[in-house]
Amino acid sequence: MSAERVAQLAYSEFQAAMLDEEKRRRKAAKIVAVLGHFLGRDRDVLDGLTVADIGCSAGFIADELAAAGARRTFGVDIDVPGLRKAAERFGERVEFVCADGTALPFPDGSIDVLVFNHIYEHVVDPDAIMAEMRRVLADDGVLYLGLGNRLGVMEPHYKLPFLSYLPPRLADRYVRLSGRADSYYERYRTRRGLRKMVRGLRVWDYTFPVLATPAAFAGSELFPGVVGRVAGGVLARLPRPVLRGLLPVVPTYLWVATKGTRRPAGAALPQPPDPVLPR
Repeated sequence: MSAERVAQLAYSEFQAAMLDEEKRRRKAAKIVAVLGHFLGRDRDVLDGLTVADIGCSAGFIADELAAAGARRTFGVDIDVPGLRKAAERFGERVEFVCADGTALPFPDGSIDVLVFNHIYEHVVDPDAIMAEMRRVLADDGVLYLGLGNRLGVMEPHYKLPFLSYLPPRLADRYVRLSGRADSYYERYRTRRGLRKMVRGLRVWDYTFPVLATPAAFAGSELFPGVVGRVAGGVLARLPRPVLRGLLPVVPTYLWVATKGTRRPAGAALPQPPDPVLPR
């Protein structure tokens, strides 16, 4: 039987990936590159902006956001051990705050850039967190979203195929039988469910721009080696209708959202960002 879902208060204590500095910094480089393209900035991407990483854990991504020129950088989480590690290393240029995402300690419209990267599946109420992020986001602000897809074949945390497809009780049995966990905590949504989650925002999809031109987005690890270069080249040339047909089963979506009518301001790409939802 599935236990009642409660907040993960010390996620970095049992998920070693949160402490993998090299991998986290590579993710941060991709995030900064996507934001840079959307904002039309090649250097000092976050210069003069107030930035918050929601679900920062040990702080590696928040540190990279600060290094990208942010005027003020916040890292927010309920992962106390992770926050402690983060403050010890990066506290001089990042302000780390222990706070629940459903009650962010910021005034309305006070944050220029929010990052919410692969967090929604780990929280009890992602819709409430989205509402809070909309509240604190500036009118011309930008929200970066890294979102796992329930219909991605390989579940990324436990590396078990089709795990996220299953209802909770069956998923619990599956991870127990695999010997990898006692239960399956994460709750993913399909693309349709994610579109509902971001309703009220204008959203641009950077998934295929990053996959088709990984070098432009510090995403070379997505397609390593010769096979990777071939795959990226194929994606860069595929007709848009074919790519759109693949969207329901893409494992991860990379979206940039705004409150207003702001559009991507970066250079032309072989596969440009597509609008996901009008505001």
